[in-house]
Amino acid sequence: MPHPKFTHTLAGLTALLLLAQSPAQTMATPPPADGAQQSVPQLDRVLAPVALYPDALLAQILMAATYPLEVVQADRWRRLPANAALKGDALVGALEQQPWDPSIKSLVPFPQILRMMDDNLSWTSQLGDAFLAGQPAVMDAVQRLRRASVTAGTLQSNAQERIVDQHPVILIEQPDPAVVYIPVYDPATAYGAWPYPDAPPYYFPGYYGGAIGGGLGFGWFGVGIDLPLWGWGTWDWGGHGIDIDRGRFNRINGGRPGLASGTWQHDPAHRGHVPYADAGNRTRYQGGAEAARGYRGYAGAAAHEQASPRTAQLHGGPPTQSYRAERPASPAFESFGRGADVRAQAGQGHMSRSSMPSFAHQGMGGQPHGSGGSGGRSHR
Repeated sequence: MPHPKFTHTLAGLTALLLLAQSPAQTMATPPPADGAQQSVPQLDRVLAPVALYPDALLAQILMAATYPLEVVQADRWRRLPANAALKGDALVGALEQQPWDPSIKSLVPFPQILRMMDDNLSWTSQLGDAFLAGQPAVMDAVQRLRRASVTAGTLQSNAQERIVDQHPVILIEQPDPAVVYIPVYDPATAYGAWPYPDAPPYYFPGYYGGAIGGGLGFGWFGVGIDLPLWGWGTWDWGGHGIDIDRGRFNRINGGRPGLASGTWQHDPAHRGHVPYADAGNRTRYQGGAEAARGYRGYAGAAAHEQASPRTAQLHGGPPTQSYRAERPASPAFESFGRGADVRAQAGQGHMSRSSMPSFAHQGMGGQPHGSGGSGGRSHR
């Protein structure tokens, strides 16, 4: 049974994400209107925070980013004390009752990632929209960034990850089948000298407190795997797709309509009322003129189309801008008891040129942005 506060806030969450998609905003270095036409610098800066994640985890993140409303719902659900304590079979059983896409459910065992995506909705939306509009371009950008990291000498096999160079494709695999290690790094240094000074990489420090220090500017945060939720999607790098284990996907989907294809396809039913920023995606998934009218004329959005600071941030506004004087808080934030904290964090974490936080005494220090985890390895 959904928590009453959680149920009460869904309308507020939808409104927030609709405002995030408002097209009439002034911003610095605006992304192109259509994700399929994004430039190499734009794609690289958006993918830089996650391109060095293990293949299986990266696939889940990119699929989930196409459903930003469900990302927010899952993060808020996971923060509730009763749900935060769930592990293993109990967590898997509780998720069977939720209507979310399997990609969302599969991220719930990684609460730090959900929190990062929820706190930084502009980036999450850009990531998902780019993946929908130009999946081959996004996958090529991942490989381009990985190649740069290998060339710079920062991406190497170790106890936490196995790097398989099948030129031109670089795979990142987990040596331990029971644990996945999330790399903690500064994108401004992990790829060597960043080649686009006008489009510095997004950077979200502070979400992996207690990460184990490592060499070459990396730290590591280990998470035990819930096997029913893990590894059902496999990259087809040459074919620019994600191959899906249909049987496992359908089981996670909780008896809802099964997947018809063995290749991942976006399901607009999980998008809710969040519009698509890309015109091609709107035509493909929402349908022509009606979708365009809804995108431009959402009731309530017009009142905030004067480039409110919060909306500008959600569009990727300037990282140095102060967002304290903004519109009244959405109850979606306040109902979960940390509204002011979330709003303050939402104005941070864009693009940082600062160095990687130091790792001292096997713990990760750094900027107090977001929230950290419970330790170097999550014993689940």
